[in-house]
Amino acid sequence: MGCDGGTIPKRHELVKGPKKVEKVDKNAELAAKWKYCALSQEKLKRPIVACELGRLYNKDAIIEYLLDKSAERPNTEVVAHIRSIKDVKELNLTDNPAWEGERHNIKGDCYEDMHCAMFICPVVGLEMNGKHKFLYLQTCGCVFSERALKEVKTEICHKCGDPFHEDDLVMLNGSKEEVEKLQKAMEERRLKAKTAKKSKKSKDTKVSKSLDSTGSCDTSETKSLPLNGEGSSGSCSDSAPGPSTSGECSKTLKAPAGPIAGSKRSIQEMKDKSETYKSIFTSHSSAKRTKDQMSNWVTHTPYHF
Repeated sequence: MGCDGGTIPKRHELVKGPKKVEKVDKNAELAAKWKYCALSQEKLKRPIVACELGRLYNKDAIIEYLLDKSAERPNTEVVAHIRSIKDVKELNLTDNPAWEGERHNIKGDCYEDMHCAMFICPVVGLEMNGKHKFLYLQTCGCVFSERALKEVKTEICHKCGDPFHEDDLVMLNGSKEEVEKLQKAMEERRLKAKTAKKSKKSKDTKVSKSLDSTGSCDTSETKSLPLNGEGSSGSCSDSAPGPSTSGECSKTLKAPAGPIAGSKRSIQEMKDKSETYKSIFTSHSSAKRTKDQMSNWVTHTPYHF
């Protein structure tokens, strides 16, 4: 039953001790974060978007997730905070001229540098491979290294020139502590937006109610105005039998002389006009020809022979 042939087993072969903790390769971990989508685990390709926690995604994967959230996916916890496409920002990345792409090593017989990244910082030139910290702006989506923002301190974007504040900076693929800070800031921002939206709705309802109350007073005043051009002045209580908000309306309106714009002219008003004014139109009796003035051979149809 074993141990034959002069073999001498050692203690570590017979006694099973505690398992060693498996160490994750740092290079593989960095490549998984910076070269692959956090949701679909596919290689990053443009358009690339980032959430408020600094994770990188393919835009196609985010759209598919938002269209069908019930589908089974391996990493749904990563995108649980994304409610709509407005919660992500499309990144404005700078290509790395040293990156040759996947076509260079199709057969697999060439050396492929794992540290070579697809994108770089447009100011300093550092590669976005995880060894250096990178941030993006929520206003414009431009991506820079932390070193560039420390060396060149400005309140304007280096790439597009849009102004920004410190609150607009989001760390890409940060540590656990940085992700927790970003999550707190995201929750505070959403609470502020929610309260502002509620206050705006309450203001709109108040304004609409006030407009309705004033509109009823104005309509009652316009109904009391005569159409024959005579001026009149009165209160809302005289013209409208219903109750008003303030009892009596302090404003008095005077009817303009002549007909109100947009109102139809009455027949009596047209009869009061002079005959000279009426004779301008072809419908007047003076413009019509009599039977003596009209000749027999003249016709209105050109096809008569």
